[in-house]
Amino acid sequence: MTPSGNRMINGMVNGKVKLLGVLLALALPALPASALADNIVPGAVAPNFVLTSNTGKPVALADLKGQVVLINFWASWCGPCRQEMPILDQLYRSYQAAGFTLLGVNVEPNAADAEKFLKGTPVTFPILLDPKSTVSKLYEVSGMPSTIIVDRDGKIRYVHHGYKPGDEGEYLNQIRALTQE
Repeated sequence: MTPSGNRMINGMVNGKVKLLGVLLALALPALPASALADNIVPGAVAPNFVLTSNTGKPVALADLKGQVVLINFWASWCGPCRQEMPILDQLYRSYQAAGFTLLGVNVEPNAADAEKFLKGTPVTFPILLDPKSTVSKLYEVSGMPSTIIVDRDGKIRYVHHGYKPGDEGEYLNQIRALTQE
């Protein structure tokens, strides 16, 4: 077959594929927006919550409006969570004066597991207890760790699933940018 013949066949196939896509889109019933995307996405308002800290103090996200807030969902049995905890503490200590705070939300049913881990790996940021996973469900957490970064206006700006070494550079760039807005 000649090159021009190949181009003609490819053009007809591409045209039929595009037409099929349009026909399918018209034939499918419209889905509500909530079925197409999660609620915890950049640009959405961060849902408010109140949790008790490991020191017994209630902490409300709404009270932190005006600050950049990193919410990190973690568990002591999670290897990547254990790995990133000292790094998160360093970020907290470095940027707290710039209007940044960090909330570590522990999702374990037994707070003693978190306390045992924190004795060996102490942190200076607030640790909130979510033993019934109420807030982790509200934030659609599907794996550990999960990190949400909220801007000063209370909107979700970044969502991170999991942790691997090097991710802290991305956190750092995002925190710097948001604290300078």
